[in-house]
Formats: sequence, structure tokens, C-alpha cells
Amino acid sequence: MAQPLLDRSEYVEQAYLYQVLRERAEIEMPMQELLDQIRYELLSTTKLPFAIDYLLTELKHSGQMAPAMKKLTHYFTPFQAYLVEEAEKESGRFTMGAALQVLEGEAKYRTADCNEAGLFFYQFEVLCRNRLNYDRGLTAISNDPTFDRYWATWILMLRAQVGLVDIADLLFLASDEYRAKLEEAEQSTEGKGPFLFGRKEGRIALGNRRREPIFLFAAMQRHLGYPAVPRPKPVDDNRDVIPQLMRRMERLESRIKLMEEERRAGIDLTKFYADPNLSSQSGSDDES
Repeated sequence: MAQPLLDRSEYVEQAYLYQVLRERAEIEMPMQELLDQIRYELLSTTKLPFAIDYLLTELKHSGQMAPAMKKLTHYFTPFQAYLVEEAEKESGRFTMGAALQVLEGEAKYRTADCNEAGLFFYQFEVLCRNRLNYDRGLTAISNDPTFDRYWATWILMLRAQVGLVDIADLLFLASDEYRAKLEEAEQSTEGKGPFLFGRKEGRIALGNRRREPIFLFAAMQRHLGYPAVPRPKPVDDNRDVIPQLMRRMERLESRIKLMEEERRAGIDLTKFYADPNLSSQSGSDDES
């Protein structure tokens, strides 16, 4: 069982904060006004209203929340700050709405039967699905106080080998299933491990070797019970299709009318001439 960084009530209020921010952001209100409103709805016996005061100060000063979250290391985890930092980048594809949805799911998971394996898979899957930076993301995960030094060391090892070694192999070698197989074969476990995952996770990893990681994550999510990671929504280009079609139809109608006039009696170009009376009248007005 993972040791929570904060009391359960703090994560309950955090989940409510992220949920309300995500829902009310659709009305296109500034984040500063949203935080100022929501802080009065939160439970005053928690530390979250004080954290929001600090976030508001930084938001007014620099227009960003991530720098303040990085300073509040006793309240926000490095992974939370990293997600907000990525969402605040103008050039990034990771939106603030997606970050708030991820943070909401993580906070709700911490209020339930949270364990290190489930929390790690949830955070790692967020990195993979949203194509975030593995180096910075895994470093932030390793600094989460929920993980002890064995977990932190293994996560940093994963950071160096991700993309080079099959993730299922790395998970299997760090599971009790691998240790059990070594013991059955009467082989020494010295220098192996650390064995952080259970036998169930090891079997799932073994069954998903040389397969797409999406199947591995789906199986882990079903068996470990961590929240489903929000999937990035593709950009909807359909809203621009109708106006483009309307403009093309107008141009086609104009061309068809010109062709019909030309077929009947030729195109009357006089209607495109400027009225000389209007030009002389405007000139006289200028002289006066």
C-alpha cells in the first residue's frame, strides 16, 4: 500500500478543484478568476485554499501556475507540476483541459485503494499516450514521495532504457513472477531485481512481450484498477468544412451565371464600369 503524501481530505478537495476548473474552463473564463471563485468553495480546514492563494500570486506575477507548484513541494508532487508546466507551454499539444483531467483522476485514485504499481502505471501511461518527454516526466515521477528509494532507482533506470528495451521485459524482470521462476530453476536472485511488482503484474508483462504497449496498459488498468488515462482528442476539422464549402458554392454560382449570360447574349461588361457621374461628383466635392 502506498503511503499518501497528504491526508485523504486534501486529495478529495484536489479532485474537486481539478474537476470544477475543467468544467468551468469551457465558458472561457480566465484561470485567475476561476481560482479566485473556487477557493471559497473548498473545505477551509484543508491546506488547499492556502495553496491556491500562492498560485494566484504567481499567476498574477508571471501568468503561470507551474513555478508556484514547483515551490510547494510539500503539497504538490513534481509530476503534478510537470503536467501543468507542459500544459502552459504555447507550443505544446498537451492542453490544460487534458492536464486537469489527468490530475483529477490521480487525486481520486489517491483517495481510494492506491498502490505504488497502479500509481506508476497511471503516470507512465499518461506520458506515453500524450507523447510527453520521457526524461523529464520519469524524473518527476521518481521524485514523488510516494515511491521509496528502490522505486526511485528503478524508475530512473527505466528512464535510461525506455525505447531501447521492450517495456514488458523491464516490468517482468522487476516482478515477483521473475523471482519465482529463478527460485524454481534453483538460480540465485543475487544482483537481480528490485522486485517491485507482484506476480500478477509479472504474468501480464510476460503475456504482452513483443506486443503493442497499448495492450499492456489496458490489461494493467483492468487488473490494478487505476483510473483510465484520458486519451488525446483528435483535432476536429469539420467545423471549418461547411464555411469553406459555402464559399466554394458562391464562387461556382458566380461562374455559372457568367457562362449562362455568355451563352445567351454575351456578357454585359458595362455593369462592371465605374459611373463617370459619380467620379466627377466626388471630384467636385473634394474641390469644394
